[in-house]
Amino acid sequence: MTTRKPLLDFGFGTRIGQIRLDHLRYSSENNGKKRRGETVASSAKNKRNQSPERCAAEGILIGGGGETEGIVEVRTMIPERIKVVVLTACMMCLCNADRVVMSVAVVPLAEKLVWSSSFLGVVQSSFLWGYIFSSVIGGALVDRYGGKRVLAWGVALWSLATLLTPWAAAHSTLALLCVRAFFGLAEGVAMPSMTTLLSRWFPTDKRASAVGISMAGFHMGNVVGLLLTPVMLSSIGISGPFILFASLGLLWVSTWSTGVTNNPQDSPFITRSELRLIQAGKPVHPPTNAAKPNPSLRLLLSKMPTWAIILANVTNNWGYFVLLSWMPVYFQTVFNVNLKQAAWFSALPWATMAVSGYFAGSASDFLIRTGHSVTSVRKIMQSIGFMGPGLSLLCLNYAKSPSCAAVFMTIALSLSSFSQAGFLLNMQDIAPQYAGFLHGISNCAGTMAAIVSTIGTGYFVQWLGSFQAFLTVTAFLYFATTVFWNLFATGERVF
Repeated sequence: MTTRKPLLDFGFGTRIGQIRLDHLRYSSENNGKKRRGETVASSAKNKRNQSPERCAAEGILIGGGGETEGIVEVRTMIPERIKVVVLTACMMCLCNADRVVMSVAVVPLAEKLVWSSSFLGVVQSSFLWGYIFSSVIGGALVDRYGGKRVLAWGVALWSLATLLTPWAAAHSTLALLCVRAFFGLAEGVAMPSMTTLLSRWFPTDKRASAVGISMAGFHMGNVVGLLLTPVMLSSIGISGPFILFASLGLLWVSTWSTGVTNNPQDSPFITRSELRLIQAGKPVHPPTNAAKPNPSLRLLLSKMPTWAIILANVTNNWGYFVLLSWMPVYFQTVFNVNLKQAAWFSALPWATMAVSGYFAGSASDFLIRTGHSVTSVRKIMQSIGFMGPGLSLLCLNYAKSPSCAAVFMTIALSLSSFSQAGFLLNMQDIAPQYAGFLHGISNCAGTMAAIVSTIGTGYFVQWLGSFQAFLTVTAFLYFATTVFWNLFATGERVF
């Protein structure tokens, strides 16, 4: 038997991927015969009554054939928790790519259908009309049934809505608004499912890195959507990008449904060492199908740490959706660049945000491992995540070229990703058993803010003829929320 040292504690461990039962039967039938190695005989005897799945989980590969009787080999495979986070990152990438397709496609649609800037904001915000209703309900469902089933249904339904979007746009504006609202309704389960699943699959001091990887996929969805959509619009037409991303979503569902469990202890392929690593340093949660009532809304809202999370979510969504929905339009109207150029300028900030988000998560985990309190780490990360974008948006008002504007937007979005290690993880800190429900409540308020900011930007631009006023309002909202967060946020358990 050969053993190999794990490469990284987070990334790799020793595992086995294949069991050959023919040799086990051969060894059992010829138990009285002479064997060449006592070690091989002992291994075969010990594994004779175990199932193939458990042998795989324990990391043993029995090989043999011909004259060679039994060679035990250990192979390096990817741990189950890494598979979970990679699949989650792919889901988040599709989640955002499906949103961004409309942000780009709406430009030729507006020209074709002669939409005003104010009505363009209404179309852009229609996704949020459904999103706001599914946030609370989706969070409660995730707490009760786990993220696997809820997320699978969510991705399947929003992929269907994505597929129907070109038909709806060709049929009528009302049909388009209804389909986009249904799309948002399905996507509302993505964030609470992601945070709840990762909290169960990763120990506390590695959770921020896991969320960073998943959110990196989320931000890369912007890049993929912004770069592919203009190319496919010009070569295939309106339906091209919608059909592509809808098909990828349905493919993801088939993989997810057979390869993931809600809790690590339910996985038939996880090793004992990996399960011990996951459970170390974090409380053991009850089974996901346990009937546990959510705390009353009145109780949740009676605590200031809850309001700190709600206000942080409001501010984050306000700024995020302004940039997500209006960035291509901003570059096209302010600097008179074409749609493909606007997509490239818009994609760069999201690509750097994916990298900085993982860095923020790693830095957060490092600070916790080196003895800093969870409360202080959450406050540091959230302060960077709001003060940085606020200052950058003020500077954006003075940008004189698209390159300069792209730099300021890149800085703003890169630093805003530090919020992932702030309020987004803080829900698990203060209410680990009810994080999905709390996420739904805060996300509901954040979605309302996103609707106001998305529509409000359109009215401000139509009224004043520029983006400057709304960027200034957004910057000062970042500053005010930073003060509130540092006064009332905590990393200790409250509920």
